Amino acid sequence: MRTAIFGLALALLLAPAFAGEYQPVDVTKLPLVKQSKLGLYLSAPEAFKMKSEGGAKVLFVDIRTKGEFQFLGTPTIIDQNIPYMEIDDPTSWDKKNNRYTMSPNSDFLSAVDALAARMHHGKNDPVILMCRSGDRSPRAADLLQQAGYTKVYSVVDGFEGDMSPAGRRDVNGWKNANLPWTYKITEDKAYIR
Repeated sequence: MRTAIFGLALALLLAPAFAGEYQPVDVTKLPLVKQSKLGLYLSAPEAFKMKSEGGAKVLFVDIRTKGEFQFLGTPTIIDQNIPYMEIDDPTSWDKKNNRYTMSPNSDFLSAVDALAARMHHGKNDPVILMCRSGDRSPRAADLLQQAGYTKVYSVVDGFEGDMSPAGRRDVNGWKNANLPWTYKITEDKAYIR
């Protein structure tokens, strides 16, 4: 018991060291695709700080696909993965976007509602949404806003960050800010439907 308490205290003290370089969001430079109707945005380090300080009062949802969640890793402090978009059919190709065809997850809203209920989280409490690079999370934020959620934040640089001129996701994002993440996922954080 003492070891667990000591470990938790040590983790809380060291948390700022993992927060990476603080880079607040400059809304004037935010592309339209990354904007939501609520206009609430966080950089990955800001999201880490908000969740670390807010604990269970802040709902943190990784909205990437099951494949992204399973194979690319996830922040250690998320509450759950609930995909906003899913691959329709692994044999269906979207030629325009050079990827598998994807469509919105019809269970997204009900799954977020269920998670919020389990965590005793109201619609006026903060919700953080994070996708790969910040393009899907504003659309998911708009959906939650339409359902009555009032404080939905989009992580504008996502888990992997924006694409550099070299064609790699190494500009910003959760991983590039050296924030805590893991490849080890657990059933309680996985989206199972």
